[in-house]
Amino acid sequence: NLYKTFVYDDRYKYILEGLDCASCAKKVEDKIASTDGYEDVTVNFSTLKLSFKTNKNNPKKEIIEIVKALEPDVNVVDMEESNKKKDSKESFHIARIIIGILIYFLGTKLNFNTNIQIVLIIVSIIILLSRTMKKAFMQIRKGVLDENALITISVIGACLVNKVMEGVMVITLYEIGKILESKAISKTRKSISDLMNIKPEYANLKNGEEYQQVNPEEVNVGDIILVKTGEKIPLDGIVLKGEAELDNSALTGESAFVKVKEKSKVLSGAINVQGILEIKVEKNYENSTVSQILNLVENATDKKAKTETFVAKAAKIYTPIVLGLALLVAIFMPILIKGSTYYDSIYKALIFLVISCPCSIAISVPLSYFSGIGKASKKGILIKGSDYLDGIKDIGQILFDKTGTITTGKFKVSKIKTYNGKYSENEILNYFAMGESFSNHPLAKSILEMVNDEIDTTKVKDFEEISGKGLKYTYNNMEIKIGNAEFVDSKEKIDEKGTILYLKIEDEITGGIVLTDEIKSDAKETIKQLKELGIKTKMLTGDKKEVATRIAKEVNIDEVNSEMLPQDKYNELEKVLDNNITEKKVAYVGDGINDSPVLARADIGISMGGIGSNSAIEASDMVIMTDELKKIIEAIQISKKTNRIIKENLIFSIGVKILILLLSILGIADMWEAVFADVGTTLITIFNTIRILK
Repeated sequence: NLYKTFVYDDRYKYILEGLDCASCAKKVEDKIASTDGYEDVTVNFSTLKLSFKTNKNNPKKEIIEIVKALEPDVNVVDMEESNKKKDSKESFHIARIIIGILIYFLGTKLNFNTNIQIVLIIVSIIILLSRTMKKAFMQIRKGVLDENALITISVIGACLVNKVMEGVMVITLYEIGKILESKAISKTRKSISDLMNIKPEYANLKNGEEYQQVNPEEVNVGDIILVKTGEKIPLDGIVLKGEAELDNSALTGESAFVKVKEKSKVLSGAINVQGILEIKVEKNYENSTVSQILNLVENATDKKAKTETFVAKAAKIYTPIVLGLALLVAIFMPILIKGSTYYDSIYKALIFLVISCPCSIAISVPLSYFSGIGKASKKGILIKGSDYLDGIKDIGQILFDKTGTITTGKFKVSKIKTYNGKYSENEILNYFAMGESFSNHPLAKSILEMVNDEIDTTKVKDFEEISGKGLKYTYNNMEIKIGNAEFVDSKEKIDEKGTILYLKIEDEITGGIVLTDEIKSDAKETIKQLKELGIKTKMLTGDKKEVATRIAKEVNIDEVNSEMLPQDKYNELEKVLDNNITEKKVAYVGDGINDSPVLARADIGISMGGIGSNSAIEASDMVIMTDELKKIIEAIQISKKTNRIIKENLIFSIGVKILILLLSILGIADMWEAVFADVGTTLITIFNTIRILK
């Protein structure tokens, strides 16, 4: 394969307008994926979005040909074009159904001669059946049998066994059902898009002494923007001037307004409720919080969970099996059941075909996952795929990082200790600040906040950070070491509660500081609720044993491992996974750069999106935008509710189909009940799915 030798850098995105069935979406995805030159192909039925990577120039023409060959009524349009273009096909199909029914009643109710009546009835059936029959023939030519073939055979068969009225009724209700399905799906999509209506329309960019409205994508890092009362913050940044109250509910799910002032960090997607802010942009639009959230939610269902994948695979063999069973009913029923005729058996086989359409199953499963992910995003929980949403309900053990996860991560220097009287407290703090200014550790930020003046780091050389232990650098030809007692080889001991760091200049311990970290307000209650759910808890931290044990005891965590390096955390997770003999999943919750490998390795990686590092958020499967541990409980509840509704839909759909199939064999149910088993169950499962959003 020539194209496989290239690196596919360019991702293309299109909207498939008019795509109205999940199995059709799967066919389009499989066909494009099997075509030379296309990679990482996904068709998301929940958003109608087609995305893929290719190095082909202008692939749209070929994509249109592929899609049209499979789905003639589907249009491939650009993302921007889709937002502007209004599809009138729905009105056309409603008019077609009305005309078809009118012609049928003209043929049966007016006193025309027999030949005219037959012609009018045939014309009405052709009009009503045209779309379904066209789709069926297109698929049969490719060797594919789907629900369109089942309905077409049923309607034509009903007419041939002199059940014309029932045949017309089947296709009429089926067509009405497809329109209602489309409306119900659109309603679900709109509900989710309303939940995620956080995209900023414009940015007020400072240009000299004036402000100009521009597209947020045109703003660069370092530019200055103005956000007035009632406007959305278009890009992440830091406040240069002004004070305001922000509504972060679309990002975090929390209704309480947040006050910001000079030097406060602000996130795109928040609404300025009151005040005027001048903001220096720190991230371009592509990397901003609002863009990341929208991409995560939009692309989340591209990763399919096991139930969804099973349904997609089953659809390929389902229709041929159904046709085979219907054929067996038609042939062997008169042989096996006394008094039954081939007229009866063929009619019952046709009913069986109508009952067996898999629409309700194929649509409700992916829609349920998409709704669950949309609901979670409204709560400030970003779940990166339906497989992860599905797995959250099965968590059996959670491993927690300490700093920034169980605790706030906002350390305060509570004490500065000096030794030998050589240096003052300010000088000791300055040595700490010079080294920590090169570090991204939460401890470093807390130390730097204590220093009011600008830190002169021009004489700092040979900086090196030893993960989990400390750091060292050279200053005025003196070797400076900062870290725990073991790292600096300190015989001096500070007997205080908190995290203790020592300062060693050359070979002498000259001082130390004590940093204290507060436990998150919801930590204890969250751990309690996790235990009530039967979930085991464990804390892994690089902090010293006394501090780790005290915090673990305070929040009632089952086990604690302290004084760990990043690789120790990874190895510990490996042990837990190896010893996990149950089908329950192991989750890890963290926020720092050093947590990234562990987050990626866990069955479910959960990161703190507010204070967490970009690498941790990238490596995780679920992001908590508020940094609140209680969101884990909410995610489990959403996962369980989504799973429960999927099971309800599957049991209801299959149960109704089996019941009406048995009733049809016994001669109690006819085509009317068969149509309900198909169209009715589909509509009910779609509306049941919408309950996830409530």
